[in-house]
Amino acid sequence: MRICSSSRFVTLLGLTFRTQCAQAFISPSIFNFVGSSRSVKMASSSALDMVRNRGLEKREEGATPLPGGMTLYVKPAADGKSVGDCPFAHFVRMVLHEKNLEYELKPTTPEQKPQWLIDDYGGKMPALRHRKECYVDSEVLAQYLEFFFQNPPLSVEEKEQKGATEAAATALDGFFPAMAKFLKHTPNGDQEDVELRTALEGKLQTLEDHLRGDGRLGPYLVGNGEQFTLLDCSVAPKLYALDVCLEKIKGNPIDLKGKFPNLRKYMDELFARPSFQSTVEYGPETVVWGWGSYH
Repeated sequence: MRICSSSRFVTLLGLTFRTQCAQAFISPSIFNFVGSSRSVKMASSSALDMVRNRGLEKREEGATPLPGGMTLYVKPAADGKSVGDCPFAHFVRMVLHEKNLEYELKPTTPEQKPQWLIDDYGGKMPALRHRKECYVDSEVLAQYLEFFFQNPPLSVEEKEQKGATEAAATALDGFFPAMAKFLKHTPNGDQEDVELRTALEGKLQTLEDHLRGDGRLGPYLVGNGEQFTLLDCSVAPKLYALDVCLEKIKGNPIDLKGKFPNLRKYMDELFARPSFQSTVEYGPETVVWGWGSYH
């Protein structure tokens, strides 16, 4: 596995992210292969070479991962048993649902973490164990699932919508850090809180502008909006946390519907999607428990 230090954007398997992410399985042999089934086949061997090095066992040469035998370890809620509010785990679960992949869900407290997860992966979650191999970091998990389980695809044909994924990722850049800083800040309403809210509103305006751009035919984030992608899966749980916390923790300081109508519509589309509905069982109470711990 190659650890990248560059901070430029890279489009890989339909998900654009900064290559600073140390866990991403990136290799020159699979750059610019997005949207091509022929190229995916050409790259599969090298991709296996990369991901097997962090696994619990080595695959036989030429083997391809098959459905089944998946276990997802995630943050638990306050009771230590039910699913917690981690948006990164929710992201992975949405991808699994979209691809109709069965898996066992294991909310896991620090005391319950398997020793191999602690020793080999620093105890990081979400962690996807696929039979005897394991992968951590939600971006890596999403890329792994998109690469080896391509139907239905969660990426756009870049040759048809050139730069579409990168443009959408640029629109999202900085949103979650700005959101987290504002939601975690206390007390509500002081000068710093106002400044953090203004910074967040700037990021929301960038998303609003992107979603009302010319040539859009559908509600989703990438390109003309017709294709639901990994980026939509990634941002949906974060927007849900924002929606809940603005009301329950911050006292409704931002009128999403009034100031950002296209964003509000996009959020409603995401929240109505079956892959979201079936994986949001933790609900507002757990979101408030998670984010409210900072107050």
